[in-house]
Amino acid sequence: MHLDVQDLRNFYYRSMLGRAAQKAIRDKVVEMWQPARTKGQTVAGFGFAVPLLRPYLTSARRVLGLMPAPQGVMAWPAGMKNVSVLVEDTAWPLDTGVVDKLVVMHGLETSETPAIMLQEAYRVLGPGGRALFITPNRAGLWARSDATPFGYGRPYTLTQLEGLLKENGFRVERHLSALHQPPSSKRFWLKTGNFWERVGVQLPLIPAGGVLMVEVSKQIPAPKRPGLAQAVKRPLKVLGGLGAPEPSASRSAD
Repeated sequence: MHLDVQDLRNFYYRSMLGRAAQKAIRDKVVEMWQPARTKGQTVAGFGFAVPLLRPYLTSARRVLGLMPAPQGVMAWPAGMKNVSVLVEDTAWPLDTGVVDKLVVMHGLETSETPAIMLQEAYRVLGPGGRALFITPNRAGLWARSDATPFGYGRPYTLTQLEGLLKENGFRVERHLSALHQPPSSKRFWLKTGNFWERVGVQLPLIPAGGVLMVEVSKQIPAPKRPGLAQAVKRPLKVLGGLGAPEPSASRSAD
């Protein structure tokens, strides 16, 4: 079940907790994918990933915000030319292999057909491209609270998330977590949010972060060369193929 785009906008742009969550996750994304290295690249986001894409507006060749139809779409970024578009989970209006960097947030855990959605993500990603999947951590506090968007949809364990991505052709490159502060709007937790994010890096991944972040690359199967992989139906055994010995002709008597 996708959340409504208005609820997502209100959380990330109009609440203190949402702004803190946006910053905590975006800082990790920028650390992994430095904007200066996206020059000439196409950066896309699916779900409600636009809060994480702003640093790439001035560096990437093209930035796209793909928002699923059940969620709804909003114009983004504010005060600039709109780059967001309404799409179906299983049919994105992009050519095959055109995306260099793809961020998926609030798109996988809420999709009714996650495997098909991942196939579409695989299709649009170019050779050598990278994708970053951000989902609620089943063991974290944020997945247990419906006061934030991470309390909706299906949360994942790290093993489940990486297994699902591998099944759909992706190669896992690295993983990390974010949102180590509690999902609370109390001033103390908001003011100490940066501290908890720094401390959280040193804690075990599973119980620490509210969200999991898994970076993957597109794994292209090696082409099959005809004639080399054919099975031998009747393999030769040792000395196979040699004719049976025949008795030599008898020597005539003198």
